[in-house]
Amino acid sequence: SKSILHPSCMGACLAVQSTPPEASDPPRPSAPKPPPPVPEVEMAGNSVFDNIMMLSDSYKTSHWRQYPPNTTEVYSYFESRGGKFKEITFFGLQYMIKRYLVGQVVTKAKIDIAEKFVNAHMGLGEMKHFNREGWEYILEKHGGKLPIKIKSAPEGMTVPSKNVLMTVVNTDPKCFWLTNYLETLLVQVWYPMTVATNSREQKKIIVDYLERTGCTTGPLDVLYRMNDFGCRGVSSMETAAIGGASHLVNFGGGDTMPALVLLMEYYGLDYGSMIGTSIPAAEHSTITSWTKTGEVEAFKNMLTQYPKGLVAVVSDSYNIYNACEKLWGEELKELILNREGTLVVRPDSGEPHVIVVEVLDILGKAFGTTTTSTGHKLLPPQIRIIQGDGVSVESLADILAAMDKAGWAAANAAFGSGGALLQKLNRDTQKCAFKCCEAVVDGKPRPVFKDPITDPGKQSKKGILKLVKQGDTIVTLTEGAGDPAEDLLIDVFCNGELLVEQTVAEIRKRAAVPCKDGTMV
Repeated sequence: SKSILHPSCMGACLAVQSTPPEASDPPRPSAPKPPPPVPEVEMAGNSVFDNIMMLSDSYKTSHWRQYPPNTTEVYSYFESRGGKFKEITFFGLQYMIKRYLVGQVVTKAKIDIAEKFVNAHMGLGEMKHFNREGWEYILEKHGGKLPIKIKSAPEGMTVPSKNVLMTVVNTDPKCFWLTNYLETLLVQVWYPMTVATNSREQKKIIVDYLERTGCTTGPLDVLYRMNDFGCRGVSSMETAAIGGASHLVNFGGGDTMPALVLLMEYYGLDYGSMIGTSIPAAEHSTITSWTKTGEVEAFKNMLTQYPKGLVAVVSDSYNIYNACEKLWGEELKELILNREGTLVVRPDSGEPHVIVVEVLDILGKAFGTTTTSTGHKLLPPQIRIIQGDGVSVESLADILAAMDKAGWAAANAAFGSGGALLQKLNRDTQKCAFKCCEAVVDGKPRPVFKDPITDPGKQSKKGILKLVKQGDTIVTLTEGAGDPAEDLLIDVFCNGELLVEQTVAEIRKRAAVPCKDGTMV
């Protein structure tokens, strides 16, 4: 076994251990017994995430015994039952399908491992709960591919809450138990969906303030106005990849590289159509390493190292007001104005809606301004600001409102958001749920629903569902009503195969926000 001692300590420790005790020394306690070896875990794949039988809640391993006798079909759906935002931008299911469901996902080796795990884990040993017969049937009858059909809203579509977003049903009557076994995994679409929704709401706010302060709303005016700074603030790199990709449904800027890897592998992004782009930017270490008295030289270094294009410089290491007034506004002013590109000054502390206006006021006095058609002030194109601290959907509106009130155009500022964009949300943000709404028992379909007396908001839908457009809105038809040809839900997965490949380009087009001039951005 490996030593847990640091190498620098081992020599001294060994020397002490090898010194014989004096006769007068008290007896030393015997060395503790080494811990038993940790058993190696066989996964029959690269990791536990390759075994579909283990990507579920524990109690679901017992559910195959709990349905009514002669059940042959379980039909379930996923929805947002309400929550923070009134409409949902659906995204992320294709990643989950391609990552976890496509192709042969059941093998004998995986069945053996899952059985060992489940029978050791569930029920304290008095009864075996693993459905080996069911999984072996899938392996033998379907070649290890899942006999499941999934329909969903097209990714990027924005749908009012309280509507069906996905339906799941078994395609083999012997696999009725499989539909809701997959609930645990499929419900995790709540995360990309909620990030995409939150991001789109911020886009709507930005477009609104660009318009009301006399700014244009073309792609370059909007798509790089909100940037993803959340990679370090989330729980894992997979979270960063999924969340960052979800933000890029709406915007074009971000610093989360795993998001681009995901979009390339699962959504058809390529180098020729790159989104999620970034720029050279300073962090505190690259400024403070010049020391406080060398801050102006650190700033100058940024301008000379990157003589063209956009460059962002964090400017609050010591005194943001002095940095803007004296260093940027006096000592480096001519260098900034003569540079071929834009310096983006970044405050990174203080009350966001206050500091942004204060920095703009200082820079406006130093560099001068022009005015938009609404009379709002605009800095010269060589200088802008970015607020990347404390930005959320709520504070973004506060910052832009404060800028508007102080006479500043929204185009003076870009924004970055980290934890609030990718992490400060959960399944209950949009009250996401997956429920059975129809079952076939004894050959007869029956509507299935819950209607708890203690919470009417958790009432679920009944029967076969369709998502249809009625006038200017989208609604859900229940209990088999409506024309199947009008159903907006599309077949995306059936019996182990992905049925439609949706690209990030078409998803972004669906998610676009309308502007007053009739364009979509």
